[in-house]
Amino acid sequence: MKIVIIGAGEIGYDLASVLSQEKHDVIVLDRDKQALERVVANLDVLCFEGNATSAKDLVDAGVKDADILIAVTSIDEVNMIASMMSNRLGAEMVIARVRSDELSRPNAPLKSTDLGIDVLIHPERSAALEIVRLIKRASASDLVNLADGRMQMIGLRIGKDSPLVGKTLVEYAEDFSDITFRVVAISRKGLTIIPSGSVRIQAYDQLFLMAKTETIPAVIKTTGKPDVEINRIMIAGGTPIGAMIARILCQEEKKWNIKLIEPDQDTAIELAEELKDVLVLNGNPTNPDLLATEGITDTDAFISVTDDEESNIISCLMAKHLEVQKTVALVSKSDYIPLSQTIGLDAAVNKKSAASNEIHRHVRGGRVISVTALQGIKAEVIELQAAPKSKVVKKPIQKIRFPDGCVVGGILSNGSTDIATGQSQIKPNDRVIIFCLPEAVDKVTSLFN
Repeated sequence: MKIVIIGAGEIGYDLASVLSQEKHDVIVLDRDKQALERVVANLDVLCFEGNATSAKDLVDAGVKDADILIAVTSIDEVNMIASMMSNRLGAEMVIARVRSDELSRPNAPLKSTDLGIDVLIHPERSAALEIVRLIKRASASDLVNLADGRMQMIGLRIGKDSPLVGKTLVEYAEDFSDITFRVVAISRKGLTIIPSGSVRIQAYDQLFLMAKTETIPAVIKTTGKPDVEINRIMIAGGTPIGAMIARILCQEEKKWNIKLIEPDQDTAIELAEELKDVLVLNGNPTNPDLLATEGITDTDAFISVTDDEESNIISCLMAKHLEVQKTVALVSKSDYIPLSQTIGLDAAVNKKSAASNEIHRHVRGGRVISVTALQGIKAEVIELQAAPKSKVVKKPIQKIRFPDGCVVGGILSNGSTDIATGQSQIKPNDRVIIFCLPEAVDKVTSLFN
């Protein structure tokens, strides 16, 4: 496919990297010469220096013949204008990243389709929802909803005192044969392992396990971690993400005790007027005295989502030092994510990866229902639908020649969900959840067509 990406920032670069590896014809358009030089130096893609709101530059970049146009600059207005012009010029599908939720509100005077946008990506909302899910599963470092929420994949870090240390995955499964789950990946000292049954669990491994949603609490207990209930939450930063987290939690049936700290006085006043069930404080969320005064030692979860990612990390480390049970930091540099747990954070969320995952699903198309790149680990979770005449149907999974570096996690068939075993059979139109290394994605996808 011919894909034009407008914006050579973190999201644009990440998408160009992945899509070029998948042999798509990728063109990157940006007016920032330095950003384009980085792309040229590292990726096998075409680059074009130009203005995204110029019809001439869009035509010169090949938008007229594009199968997909992806607008992911840091400015909403540029993305919207570029999308509208690209749609008029003939791009078959237009995907745009828009930070503001104005276009997605029910009573919005303008819809995304009015601007020629086929798919609207809202990374702030995706990140906020991910943080809320992590708060609800306090022991998890990662959490991905699968099969319309009927299954979940969680990441759990194994402590040195865990009863699982030294056991093989076969022994682990045998010890808890009354619980249906599957270990689908292990992150160990920066390496990603798609495991076999003979792999032994080591201290400080990060296990990625999959199970039905209602079984997840029992799975967490097997690792020696209690699934702690969170009631009192402190949010550092009244940014769009911080405000969105507070709104989402306030809409829940459960009544949370929420404090939000915002350094800008005007923003704090606005949020206090809007969020009636949240105690909004005006102050510096990295100030230890303020945190102590406001009772951080009695807080169950501390979420730092300011615009300064170093401050997010430092304030979460401070909270962890004060024995807060769950800390979540918003980071923008993907390189920080593998380090987050090493230095003591419970979880790190990257809003750019949330946007990349959503865009990638639409780019892959075909039998692909969803694609999720796991943070801090080189593996992807893919949800595929089996074509009636594909190579994977009507035979046990153990007899299918899947490429190296992938494992089948679960099957959704006629409304029922099951964790996959070697004897499981995939029927036509079943949805199958597969965990695999990036280099195996295309081979796996082709088996389902």
